[in-house]
Amino acid sequence: MAQQSEQPLFDFDNSYARLPEGFSVRLKPTSVRDPKLIALNMPLAEELGLDPERLSSPDGVDVFSGNAVALGSEPLATAYAGHQFGNWVPQLGDGRAHLLGEVIDRRGVRRDIQLKGSGPTPFSRMGDGRAWLGPVLREYIVSEAMHALGVPTTRALAAVETGEQIYREAVLPGAILTRVSRGLIRVGTFQYFAGRRDLAAIKTLADYTIDRLYPEAREADNPYLAFLESVVAVQAELIATWMGLGFIHGVMNTDNMSVAGETIDYGPCAFMDSFHPNQVFSSIDEAGRYAFSNQPRVAQWNLVCLAQCLLPLFAEDDDQAVEMAQAAVDALSPLYLKHYDENMRRKLGLPTPNRELVESLFAIMAEQNADYSRTFRALSTDMGLAARQEFDDPAALDEWLSSWQSQALPLRNRQALMLSANPALIPRNHRIEEAIQTALDGDLSRFHDLNCALANPYEEQAEFAHLAEGPKPAEIVRHTFCGT
Repeated sequence: MAQQSEQPLFDFDNSYARLPEGFSVRLKPTSVRDPKLIALNMPLAEELGLDPERLSSPDGVDVFSGNAVALGSEPLATAYAGHQFGNWVPQLGDGRAHLLGEVIDRRGVRRDIQLKGSGPTPFSRMGDGRAWLGPVLREYIVSEAMHALGVPTTRALAAVETGEQIYREAVLPGAILTRVSRGLIRVGTFQYFAGRRDLAAIKTLADYTIDRLYPEAREADNPYLAFLESVVAVQAELIATWMGLGFIHGVMNTDNMSVAGETIDYGPCAFMDSFHPNQVFSSIDEAGRYAFSNQPRVAQWNLVCLAQCLLPLFAEDDDQAVEMAQAAVDALSPLYLKHYDENMRRKLGLPTPNRELVESLFAIMAEQNADYSRTFRALSTDMGLAARQEFDDPAALDEWLSSWQSQALPLRNRQALMLSANPALIPRNHRIEEAIQTALDGDLSRFHDLNCALANPYEEQAEFAHLAEGPKPAEIVRHTFCGT
C-alpha cells in the first residue's frame, strides 16, 4: 500500500472528509510498479499555489501515482448512485478514483484534487480500479482544451504511466490522471441518499454544497430551492456552450453531471467533424439517448432527478414542494435558449439572435456533410466564401450566404466577434487517436504538440495548421470508449 510522504506538497484542507460516515470510504490508493511522469500542467499548478518543480520531482510522481500519500491528505472514495442510460443503479461511487483532498487556490476557490485510475475501492463492482493510457491521455487533452475554449470543466493537473499492464480487449499500459475540480459532487451523490430515504444526509449534503459552491443561496428565503435554481442556471449555460462548439459528452448519466456546473467524466466524448444533429460517438449508446441534439433534454431529465431528491427540503406540503421544483426545472429551457441564441449570434456575427437563420444553416450542413468547426471558422473570415469548400456541393450554401450577409453585422464589426466565438482548433477525434497510438509506441511528442496547440484554440497557429484539418475517410473516428 501507499506510504506517507515526509514533505508537504499540498496545503490540504479536507472538508468533504469531515462529512459524516457514509458519504465516503477512507482508503489509500494502491501503489504501482514503476511510475513515470507523462505530463505536469505547470500553469494549473501555479494557479493552485503549488510548486511545479516539487510536483515534478520523485516525491510528486509518487503522490500522482498513488505510491505515497502527501502530508495532510486524507484519501477517500466518495459514494454516489445514478441513472445510467435511464436505468437506476442504487450504488455506484468512485470505483477507480481517490479524492486526495482539497486546496484553496490563489483566487480563494476550494478545489478538489483527485486521482483517477488509482486502484480498486469498495465501489469498484468487480473492476480492477485502473485506467489504461488511452483514456488518461484523452481526458487530459480534451479537458484542458475545453478550459482553453472557455468551457467550465474539470482540469488535468498531471498524468503518469504506472509501469503495469492493464487488461481490457488487449493488454495495455496503465496510467493515472490527477484531475482538479471545484467540486466532485454529482446529481448521483444526492440520489445515493435519496435512494436510502436518508433525509438527514440529503440535508447535510445540500448544506455543504450550498456553503461551498452557492453561498448566495443561503441568503434566499428558501435556500434549498435557490440551490436547485442555481444548478439549473449553470447547467443551462454549460449545455449551451457544448452545443455551440459541437461537443458531445457521450454519457450524460446522472452520476456524470456535476452540480458545480463543470463538464466532468470524459469517457466516450467527442467533437463533431461533419455536422449531424443526431450524431453519436459512444460505443455503448446504441439507442442514441445522448446524441448531440438530445443533450438539452437529457440535462433537464437529470435535473428533475436532482429536484426529486430535494423535495422534502422545499416545503412540508408535498404538492407545494413539487410545484416549486417544477418551476425551477422548467426554467432550464428558456435559460438554455437564451445562452444558445447568444452563442449562435456571436458565432454568426449577427446584431440580434436569429434562430431561423441558424437552423437553416444546420439543415444544409447536415445534408452536405459540412464540418462543424471548420464551417464556422471559415464564415469568420472575409465574406464567408471560404465556407463553401466545406460542403459537398459548394453552391448549396450560396442562397444561405446571401441571406446571412444581408443580416449580419458589417464585416469590420463582425470579424473579431466571430473569431472569438469560432475556434480555429478543436481536439479532433482522429488527432487524439493518433496521439494515443504513437504514445503506445513510446512517442509522446504528438500528445505534447496537441496540448500545446490547443492551449490557444482561437488563434491561427501556422505551425499547427494541419491540426485544423478534418479527417480523411480512413481517419474518421466513429466510436469512442469509456476505457473502464
